[in-house]
Amino acid sequence: MSLTPKKARFLEFLRSYQQERGMPPTFQEIMNGLGMSSLGTVNWYVQELEKDGYLRRTQENGKRALELIDSKAESLPLLGKIAAGLPIEAIPNSEWIEVPPAYLLPDHYVLQVSGNSMIGDHIQDGDYVVIRQQEQAEAGETVVALINGEATLKRYYPKAEGIELHPRNPDYPVIQVSPNDDFRIQGVLRCLLRNFE
Repeated sequence: MSLTPKKARFLEFLRSYQQERGMPPTFQEIMNGLGMSSLGTVNWYVQELEKDGYLRRTQENGKRALELIDSKAESLPLLGKIAAGLPIEAIPNSEWIEVPPAYLLPDHYVLQVSGNSMIGDHIQDGDYVVIRQQEQAEAGETVVALINGEATLKRYYPKAEGIELHPRNPDYPVIQVSPNDDFRIQGVLRCLLRNFE
């Protein structure tokens, strides 16, 4: 699972503090322990890690109201590889991939990225993406699109004369989808996972 180094350091401080003292730190103790300049910065990290599914607040405004969510991530099915280059078919597979608890929902699944057409969004060849299964998307969202039976991962832009699927790498062309093409959105990107092994 990919966390920024600063988020990982923040989370590790919480874990270490809890293991040593048997209780979570206060925001003030986090600020002092990590050398942060303000409680607002601490709050920002807490909110981000809540969104990522790593911790939760157990009581409103309590001094020690942080609870680490079990670090043993659960799994979602890996349904195949998705092109971030030229479209390829997403093939069903039986492998399972560990994900943060926030994404353990019945309409979510994992695909492995093949290609580098989305590197401008920091999505690299070999990364895993958590996808929420849905058939509609907002302009600019990154979607799993099925075009004439082939799946691809691109930014979605509906236009008056059709649909454009934008890569995030200047080496790849925009895919133009005409009204004559068989086009469906299969899901929207929710989370990027990367192993640093």
